[in-house]
Amino acid sequence: MKFLKFLLALCLLPTVFFALVETSRLFIQVMSQWRLMLLFVGGGCAYALIHFGCYNFSRWYVLGHEVTHAIAALLCGSRVHDMSVREESGYVKMDKSNAWIVLAPYVVPGYVILTFLCYLVLDLFMDVAPYRPIFIFMVGFFTAFHWIQTIKTLTEADQPDLKLAGGKIFSYIIIGLVNLVVLAVVLKGLFPQTISLLAAGERIAVGSLNVWRILVNYIVEKILNAA
Repeated sequence: MKFLKFLLALCLLPTVFFALVETSRLFIQVMSQWRLMLLFVGGGCAYALIHFGCYNFSRWYVLGHEVTHAIAALLCGSRVHDMSVREESGYVKMDKSNAWIVLAPYVVPGYVILTFLCYLVLDLFMDVAPYRPIFIFMVGFFTAFHWIQTIKTLTEADQPDLKLAGGKIFSYIIIGLVNLVVLAVVLKGLFPQTISLLAAGERIAVGSLNVWRILVNYIVEKILNAA
């Protein structure tokens, strides 16, 4: 199974590349709304300054990390028996696990989702338009929180989650790809009139298929020439 996941990860490499290209393109597109984009980037910079300057929010990350494990487990039909949250570590005890349960905290920006939900709920009871700049700032803040904490977690210690999911190569590629997709969805939520996820998805699919078509044709040609 791990070997198949390794092969899948290699097959997804072109997709990761084109997803990176398209996410960068989306950033360029939303730069036309530079005032709102400054709020988003400003929120991210604010978190980075706090994180590296005085407080790294480690307990809050561990809480979100373990809760995401637990929610993913429940969604997959697994029972959660116990959960622990400490300053630098935590755990969730459950009946069964899979790659989705293991990798969920690394790809699901829980606090970003919570910010969106709070905004939508408030919108049911009041006019939230005047507070949209604050909302965009907070989304930027928690997006940076997710990315910085995820990178910190993956680089500072050997994570057993990656081995359980199917190996480091598979895990890193899936984490990178899904985070790019999630970031594109976040930008779509902030700038719905500016961004077309369908068009971006089509370009990613076409680019990936073209790469593999070229590679397959090259391999077939080499085999025929050698025969």
